[in-house]
Amino acid sequence: MALLRGVWGVLSALGKCGADICAGCASRLRSPFSFAYVPRNFSSTLGTYPKKPMTSYVRFSKEQLPIFKAQNPDAKNSELIKKIAQLWRELPDSEKKIYEDAYRADWQAYKEEINRFQEQLTPSQMVSLEKEITQKRLRKKALIKKRELTMLGKPKRPRSAYNIFIAECFQEAKDGPSQVKLKTVNENWKNLSSAQKQVYIQLANDDKIRYYNEMKSWEEHMIEVGRNDLIRLKVKQQAKDGTEES
Repeated sequence: MALLRGVWGVLSALGKCGADICAGCASRLRSPFSFAYVPRNFSSTLGTYPKKPMTSYVRFSKEQLPIFKAQNPDAKNSELIKKIAQLWRELPDSEKKIYEDAYRADWQAYKEEINRFQEQLTPSQMVSLEKEITQKRLRKKALIKKRELTMLGKPKRPRSAYNIFIAECFQEAKDGPSQVKLKTVNENWKNLSSAQKQVYIQLANDDKIRYYNEMKSWEEHMIEVGRNDLIRLKVKQQAKDGTEES
């Protein structure tokens, strides 16, 4: 889980790194002075809440990715991140210290900016800010969880009869804005006879069976690899009962 967070943290922080760093630069490390943290100007609005500084590893990865992409243009980002992670592990402590010192300096500046920001907020804005931060944290946690499950090969949920019809007919709808096309397809669904809808209902039932069988195999595999936290309560109980019987 920590590795996944690290990978996604790196990928989400990359942004405009290609424009900021010369991909053909032969030097592996830049001057530590280029790490100087300059607090952004901000107002008392919640949308300008200061961002946390990049960790030493994320900063290193953001710097190295354009270089690795130039050297390996056909490689996927995930493959490059693994190579960068290996390079980071092999980096001498003296070179790592440049990044770590920069992170500590950035973190101190970040805390000072946070304090100045919060001093300008009214009590009601502080309450709204805390709610917004909590919601953002929950959304991020859910996104990380979803990405992890995707990487672990969790089967896709079954589609409803209506969703199958939409997927099949959406591309066939006449050209125009998506909302108009969706409205047209929706009207077509309402106008289907019971017999016509039954075809899609049967497809949905088949998809449920597919999902059930794939989930059963996937969850059994998760138990084998020790990821019981990812399986449903029913399967957990079945595994527990089986252990007790044996």
